[in-house]
Amino acid sequence: MMTSSLDEFSAGFPNRAAAAAIEIVGLQVNRGDRPAVRDLTVQIAGGTITGLLGPSGCGKSTLMRCIVGTQIVAAGSVTVLGHPAGAAPLRHRVGYVTQDPTIYDDLRVIDNVRYFAALYGTSSASATAAIRSVGLDDHRADYCGNLSGGQRTRVSLACALVAEPELLVLDEPTVGLDPVLRVDLWEQFNDLARRGTTLLVSSHVMDEADHCGDLLLMREGRLLAHITPDLLRKDTECTSLEEAFLTVIRRSDSSGINRAD
Repeated sequence: MMTSSLDEFSAGFPNRAAAAAIEIVGLQVNRGDRPAVRDLTVQIAGGTITGLLGPSGCGKSTLMRCIVGTQIVAAGSVTVLGHPAGAAPLRHRVGYVTQDPTIYDDLRVIDNVRYFAALYGTSSASATAAIRSVGLDDHRADYCGNLSGGQRTRVSLACALVAEPELLVLDEPTVGLDPVLRVDLWEQFNDLARRGTTLLVSSHVMDEADHCGDLLLMREGRLLAHITPDLLRKDTECTSLEEAFLTVIRRSDSSGINRAD
């Protein structure tokens, strides 16, 4: 069983002194007769950007649903900001952006964000501020059905930001976006982290890992490593993070960690 990393990756994490925003112990999630998340234990520090990386189908989205409290688990515990995942006190403290934009196409941008502001009990002024923060001031009166894919992603992000969450869970928010827009979004994520928000961002694009303070590397439902980008390069002796991840996979395969159950 892997806890935070392979043994050779177990030291040198700069954020371990920070209070944990997320604590997961022995998490097991099954899909039919197959495990989707396998005995996963990890802590995620508050006020950091943690990248959740791995190939499609490795369990990233399932793990995120566990953290926001929308996934049935077979075993283990998930504690978020001191409460069980999905508990009522977390409803205004955790923001969640899914892979597909969760917005209403027949409403304007401002109406979508005001609707979520009303659900969270925040003001219309907070909706205006959230739209400004994602760079959509010029499109606030546009109907969401007429927006580009990247703009729709930004509206979804604004709907999550309107509650000013302490934890923001983002499931592959940059998929399909052009490089300029991806850079803009990561700048926004860094600004949020500087202001104290904890972010968990999933991706299957390894070059995004350098934007993160910590990395969780997953494969076949297992956590292979919890490590920083610099330490990953150092311990694998790879300059490319993609090659470094492949090295971690080869080591886990040779040790039998990912053998079929």
